Amino acid sequence: MKRTLLLLFALAAGCFSPALAQPEYFYPGAGPFRTDIPSPEQFLGYPIGSHHTRYDQIVAYFQLLSERSERMALLKIGRTHEHREQITAIFTAPANHARLEEIRQQHLARATNEGGGEIPLVVHLGYNVHGNEPSGGEAALLTAYYLAANEAIETQAWLEQMVVLLDPVYNPDGRDRHTNWANMHKASPPVEDSNDREHNEVWPGGRTNHYWFDLNRDWFLGVHPESRNRMKIFHQWRPYVATDHHEMGTNSTFYFDPGKSSSNNPVVPPFLYETIYPNFSRYFSQALDAIGSQYFTKELFDKLYPGYGSSYANFYGGAGFLFEQASSRGHAQETNTIPLTFAYTIRNQFAVSLATLRGALAEKPNLLKLRRDFYRDAREQARANPIKGYVFGDEHDLARTYALANLLRLHQIELYALTAELKQDGKTFAPGKAFVVPAEQENYFMVRSAFEKSITYQDSTFYDASSWSLPHAFNLPYAELKGQVPLGSKITADLQKKPAPPARSDYAYLMDLRDYYAHKAIYQLQDREVIVKIAFKPFTFSIDGQAQEFSQGAVIIPVQQQKLSADEVYKAIQEASQNCSIAFYPLQNGLSMQGIDLGSTFARPLKKPKALMVVGPGVSAYEAGETWHLLDQRVGMPIAKVEAARLNNLKLADYTAIVMVSGSYELDKPTVEKIKAWLQEGGTLIAFKTAVEWAIKQGLCKEELVPVDTTKTLARRDFGDAANTEGARRIGGAIFEQDLDVTNPIGFGFSSRKISVYRNGNTFLKPSKNPYATVALYPAGPLIGGFVHPESLEKVANSAGILLSGAGQGRLILFADNPNFRGIWYGTNKLFLNALFFGPIISVPSAGR
Repeated sequence: MKRTLLLLFALAAGCFSPALAQPEYFYPGAGPFRTDIPSPEQFLGYPIGSHHTRYDQIVAYFQLLSERSERMALLKIGRTHEHREQITAIFTAPANHARLEEIRQQHLARATNEGGGEIPLVVHLGYNVHGNEPSGGEAALLTAYYLAANEAIETQAWLEQMVVLLDPVYNPDGRDRHTNWANMHKASPPVEDSNDREHNEVWPGGRTNHYWFDLNRDWFLGVHPESRNRMKIFHQWRPYVATDHHEMGTNSTFYFDPGKSSSNNPVVPPFLYETIYPNFSRYFSQALDAIGSQYFTKELFDKLYPGYGSSYANFYGGAGFLFEQASSRGHAQETNTIPLTFAYTIRNQFAVSLATLRGALAEKPNLLKLRRDFYRDAREQARANPIKGYVFGDEHDLARTYALANLLRLHQIELYALTAELKQDGKTFAPGKAFVVPAEQENYFMVRSAFEKSITYQDSTFYDASSWSLPHAFNLPYAELKGQVPLGSKITADLQKKPAPPARSDYAYLMDLRDYYAHKAIYQLQDREVIVKIAFKPFTFSIDGQAQEFSQGAVIIPVQQQKLSADEVYKAIQEASQNCSIAFYPLQNGLSMQGIDLGSTFARPLKKPKALMVVGPGVSAYEAGETWHLLDQRVGMPIAKVEAARLNNLKLADYTAIVMVSGSYELDKPTVEKIKAWLQEGGTLIAFKTAVEWAIKQGLCKEELVPVDTTKTLARRDFGDAANTEGARRIGGAIFEQDLDVTNPIGFGFSSRKISVYRNGNTFLKPSKNPYATVALYPAGPLIGGFVHPESLEKVANSAGILLSGAGQGRLILFADNPNFRGIWYGTNKLFLNALFFGPIISVPSAGR
């Protein structure tokens, strides 16, 4: 024991030596290991913890284990944005491997019956969802080797009685970004100074994936292939236990569940929080006590949001566990006590990995009870709930409707086609264009989580979102059903809109801007040099003998007023229709039945957008990535991502728009003056949240922020209440209503003036003094769902959501919120795209007195 403590001290003090015996440090007294299976150190050629392991090396080692060990099978589950192969390993006894599919089927069936105690328990170990939290990925190597090669009786029992799924790295792209950074700056001896470049990645860092998204928020949203691939594995197996290994601040210790009890999700039955988490904590504490590691519980972190890797399983009758290890952010870093080494962080993650397996087997009766009771409670609550189902759908935009339907299917939520017109809550849902989700189904708790706009909160401070209603995120008409639920055919495959191929016209084509992919089609046409016009007034034309109304924003493609021939225009229309799954309507004349004609001066040609987004230190990588992802993946439009320091060297006249997401912009005076001049000459500046505050403070426009009352005297408060009291004032994430001017080009393509927006910031805008310039306004009672402190809610009420402000021949379009939030807020993406595409043709009206 004395020697073990000496080894621990040596590593903690930053004195890790490649010659140090790794088995004695990481798994002392673990019993014999098979000699025909190389350890990670033997395979890699360096001790674990002395170097950061590239993702391709991790995959290669897992491939070797699958070839050498009959205990392991390796699944290739997909690829990341950067084409790295995602893998999941399955560890179990050879006899179990021989009947693995049978075990899986029996395991899934056991969820709702009392039998099946002899079926192996399914556990899922998951690591490294944040790329620059790499200790988990290294611990995955040790855990895989241990399961593949260790001959101890305990390990044999685990393999015989469990099926262990192991995902070594949830975020391969981000991990490699950080791995290369840490290795390229590694020194020998290690530099422990926290100011060293090794410990301070350049923007945007390795935390996020290719598009700078936090994948630990994506389990519920399913935006990225990394998430969708692992969710498919999750639902194939529905593990009883799922782990999520993270890192936190260097001066912390180690965290494991249970977390902050006041932030538990009340939808999930309490047995998980009252029994499972406390029981498992004993195994974690024993494992860390044995190696002298300190830890804490119950102070931080919540299970409220279903999109964390440590909470998603909770909504399917499992137990998700969060581990947070103090990070060395490199190979060794000074702390407020003694230096922290990479090897030490890995050791803790590995210790709790084995403790998870030890605890899972010991707590198997409680885990079986958890799942049986979970589905029993689901049935009982669904029957007792007066809400028997939900209907949703926008007849004018099947793209958004299908996108939500496909996301629900990803969560294994049952839904059915609506077969007859349904009127509910003043809304009409059309057959073939709407879907019904019954409440009484196996995954009732996830149905509630997806559709309920608010829940009862025990806390007032949130680690992340406090509301996540999906119909509001997609801005879709929906209604609760309290009577008989009309079910049509069950949706069993992903939906894809397939409009009829457009007929040819020698005069003009029309396209409805209400379709989610309308801007994608516009850009594709413009990229093929097709001239496109936008209608600023509504009109009605006869289409196939039926009068069809087109609202403001309808897209007009004339045939003769083109540089291309009629055949070339038609070919471009056909390609856009097929690539964007969007309908085009051929016209043979320009005389409308009602409203403007096609040759009206209110039909204005669009200039092909060329956009620049300011990025770099101080800029929110999340919001920049969300904008980049939207344009890349859903519009097919490039955007130049330019470091702020380079702006003064650019010819801004080459760009129709500059996008500035949230951030603290420290641009020098010449650069600010250059932006002002560009605006005066006709540029469009689109700003989000704190970038709006920057623009106002720089005098780029004459709009105003809601003033802060500095004269108010605050009552005396206890020091210990500061975190909760002040934290409650921060809007961590809630859903609000805005009134949108749909006659303003920024509001084109919206069928209703009422829209749902996501707010997670404290930028409050005063309505413009120009009565025509407040594009969106928060009403007096704006909250739809989520927690907001009364003082913050008062600031939101009657404030501006979007302002259109003139600047010479140019304009600023100011968003108090982020319309592209996490790639899931389909309902407000169009506001940003309208600003980007239509900004150059918007003239801000002036008001007479």
